[in-house]
Amino acid sequence: MAEVLNCRGLKCPQPVLKAAIKANTLPAGTVLEVHADCPTFPNDITKWCSDTGKVLVSIVDKGGFNVATVQL
Repeated sequence: MAEVLNCRGLKCPQPVLKAAIKANTLPAGTVLEVHADCPTFPNDITKWCSDTGKVLVSIVDKGGFNVATVQL
């Protein structure tokens, strides 16, 4: 089961910063699901994953917000 981090209503870069903070509290291999409605979130989370070695499993547009699934 994935850890869920609701970042809807936050403006970038806050969703990615919150994801980074949350990631530091979870063991390696955990799946983190981040919900965000910031328009730049898909690009920001993709770059963060690339920069930190996290695995971006998927980004899904849920109509009004995106859900990024990241394996830590």
